[in-house]
Parts: sequence; C-alpha cells; structure tokens
Amino acid sequence: MLGNLPNILTLTRILLLPFFAATLLYGEYRIALLVFILASVTDFLDGLIARIRNQVTYFGKILDPVADKFFLITSFVLMGVSGLTPKWLTIIVISKDVIVLTGSMILYFVTHNLKIEPTFFGKLASACQFILIGLVLLLLNFGATMQVHLSVFIFVAVITAVSAVHYIYKGLKIAHTENT
Repeated sequence: MLGNLPNILTLTRILLLPFFAATLLYGEYRIALLVFILASVTDFLDGLIARIRNQVTYFGKILDPVADKFFLITSFVLMGVSGLTPKWLTIIVISKDVIVLTGSMILYFVTHNLKIEPTFFGKLASACQFILIGLVLLLLNFGATMQVHLSVFIFVAVITAVSAVHYIYKGLKIAHTENT
C-alpha cells in the first residue's frame, strides 16, 4: 500500500506543500514555480505509473485527490491573500470543496456508503485551477508587466461553480435513489 512508487510520489507532493507555501509567502516566485513544476510532475507520474504497473490502490485513490485539494486550496488562499489572484475566486474554489465534502458526509450518513468518484466537471475544474496557478507563477517570473486577464479568472470560476452544481445534482440523485 504505502510502499508502492505511485503512493510515494503522492506523499512527496504533499511534503512539497510547506515548501511551496513558504516560497509564495516570502515572494520567492522562481522557487515557487520550480516546486510547483516538481509537484505537477509527481502528480502526472503517480497516475501514469499506477496504471502502467497496475499499482492502483484504494489508499492512492483517496490520497491523490486529497493531495490535489491541499495544493489547490493552499495556493488559492495564499495567492488570494497576496493579491496574485482575486479573493472572490478563492472563495469560489474553497466553497466548491466545502460543498462537495459536506455533501459526501451527508450521503455517507444517509446511505452508509462512501463512494468517491470524480466527475468530468470536477477534473476539468481542478485542471483549470492548476493551469491558472501555473500561469500566474509563469507570468510572475517571465511576464514582466503581463497579468492574467480577468476573463481567465472568470472562466475558472464558472467551471468551478458548474462542477459544484454537478456534484450537488449527482449527490441528490444518489440520495433519492437510495431512499426510494
């Protein structure tokens, strides 16, 4: 379980998080970009290796999205507080995750079954959020006077909100099916 390479890579991504957070807090954006790239590579490799080597574990299925959420929430909080991304976007990102987590807990209490399945919209929202963080870091390092256009922030917000609504819909559908 813990000894396989994909799980070690996922744990490595979690262990990189304090370093990433510190680099953002102290304005060391070049190092933050390097840590972000390293974390992204571990994220890519853990899934790839798990599928190629047939090392997909239940632990890994839970840990990987948790690692992603830790990274995303930390990034948006720190970038929002420092003015690198809009605070309203941070609120939307966190609210979506709180809604999904709360809905999952309610479903567990109602159905006595916890089946965590990412959706297309959930994966799309996470991908857009990661791309946005990477874009902000790239522009901080190499964009000189360039900034992320407001429309990009709005696009990520809309995709994130659509994902939240879709998870609510799925949760209500599951709850209705289980109670009939």
